[in-house]
Amino acid sequence: MLASRLAVLLQRHGIHYAWVIAAITFLAMLVTSAALGLPGVLMQPLAVEFGWSVRDLSSVFATRFALYGLLGPFAAVILLRYGVSRVVALAAAVIASALLLGLFMHNLGQAFVLWGIVLGMGTGLTAMVLGATVANRWFVQRKGLVMGLLAGSSATGQLLFLPAAAWLIAQYGWRWALLPVVAASAVVLVLVLLFMRDSPAQMQLAPYGADPAAAPAAPAPRASWGLPFSTLAAAARVPAFWILAGTFFICGLSTNGLIQTHFVSLCGDYGLGPVPAASVLAMMGIFDLVGTTLSGYLSDRYDSRKLLFWYYGLRGLSLFWLPYSEFTVAGLSLFAVFYGLDWIATVPPTVKLVASEFGPERAALVFGWVFAAHQLGAAVAAYGAGLARSVLSSYSPALFVAGAACLVAAAAVLWVRKPAMAMRAVG
Repeated sequence: MLASRLAVLLQRHGIHYAWVIAAITFLAMLVTSAALGLPGVLMQPLAVEFGWSVRDLSSVFATRFALYGLLGPFAAVILLRYGVSRVVALAAAVIASALLLGLFMHNLGQAFVLWGIVLGMGTGLTAMVLGATVANRWFVQRKGLVMGLLAGSSATGQLLFLPAAAWLIAQYGWRWALLPVVAASAVVLVLVLLFMRDSPAQMQLAPYGADPAAAPAAPAPRASWGLPFSTLAAAARVPAFWILAGTFFICGLSTNGLIQTHFVSLCGDYGLGPVPAASVLAMMGIFDLVGTTLSGYLSDRYDSRKLLFWYYGLRGLSLFWLPYSEFTVAGLSLFAVFYGLDWIATVPPTVKLVASEFGPERAALVFGWVFAAHQLGAAVAAYGAGLARSVLSSYSPALFVAGAACLVAAAAVLWVRKPAMAMRAVG
């Protein structure tokens, strides 16, 4: 009832209800990003209070990343079978519950279940495929803009929550740092229940920018649980799939699993406190939002393979340079600019290459598997960097390995066929 009234009110002012759906989706994905990034600022206080090693905590966070990615190919099926509003509401409730129950944990097994398995599954339901589903259902025009903004929600989540979490930890302890994300998840849950709808047809509306004379879109067929597996089997026979999945594995290896998880701890090794370290992460978030938006613009105008060559190459060089930055304000600011600009900038050209190789009908599910490779790379880095820190007392080997991998990815992506050639081959 409230949703219908709001739709009528907005329509009187020339605003389509699709923008309300986009805003709620942005907030849901923002909270997901905050929940994924939060353990990065919790690593040191958890180690101090419970005596857990960096290696132990890294195994928990690696599990979370792996589940977040592996659910990607199945999230589209879940959304189709059970509806966007139900799934997003469930995800918000699961995220809030996992974090809230973490207030009472006292052993590593509980942390593994709550923040490895449960949090990984909850965030996996609101991964990138949610943004793609909403953009495709509710928008005919401005679809690319909406998808770019939704992809940039991870930067906004990092920007808003991580510095605040670091300050709360310093002032009141790590348990207080969980509460803002729990509260935000509760807000998302309420908004979804009140205002989220699965499709424009439920509101008796056409998608934004649709031709009023056009026939309404047919309801999506009930998705089969075997569809992700059959899609993977078909994609695996195409060499470009392995190149894109491999380079996206390296993307996750060099971003979420490494910097997002271990950056605050890394800065602590050089005497930089959690609050300024989290502020540098927030700065990366600002440049990431700019870089991702700009990348979407550039991928419509230039060869996506060449864009990815530069993104991976510059990221690799920045990771090589980081241990020599002396972790001063100037050095870290320079790193934040170069690294932040291409944190998620790889997403738009990778999505475009997937679509050109496999066609628009299969692009979402194929990208789901490519994204799963991304998160498996993040899981490897989350654990591997923690292992390097525990065994070698330094993060530098992990930074050098990730930097070298990025240079390999920069070269490998040029082996993908040009988009026009790929479309002719698929057709």
